[in-house]
Amino acid sequence: MAHPHVDAISSMEDASKLIDIISESKISHVRSNLSIHLHESQIKLLKNVDKHSKKHHRKARVRQYAKISDDDAHFKLHSKLYLKRYEKLARKNLVEIVEVDDLHYDVVLTDYGSEILSEIRLLEKDWAEIADFDVEELRKVALNTFEISYKFKKSQKYQF
Repeated sequence: MAHPHVDAISSMEDASKLIDIISESKISHVRSNLSIHLHESQIKLLKNVDKHSKKHHRKARVRQYAKISDDDAHFKLHSKLYLKRYEKLARKNLVEIVEVDDLHYDVVLTDYGSEILSEIRLLEKDWAEIADFDVEELRKVALNTFEISYKFKKSQKYQF
């Protein structure tokens, strides 16, 4: 007997719902096969640590942080919230929060964090093979839509 949602998904017209189902499938595959228990938000945060360590991302952060005054309450609140999230990863020995001269703080992957990130990437690759989708079609969708998030981030002055 087929799963009851197969008919609903087969006739679904809402692209957003289909994207949500696909995204949930990927994260479920990763979380269920990962050697460590991480929440979805922790996986995303771990990926962001790696992304933000890239030279051009770091330079952008340094530029943005230089514009912030030390008495900016909004920034202090966000820093506190972000640091709490990073501290959870640090307790799992996945990242290290370090003091640096040109930023209020920086977060770097530990060796163990790099291993887990590699494992996540392998699981995502495995999921992509299972999903068997048309990469060219997805690339077109990504190219048609990436400006939306870029413009939003730019409007927020890259402070999120």
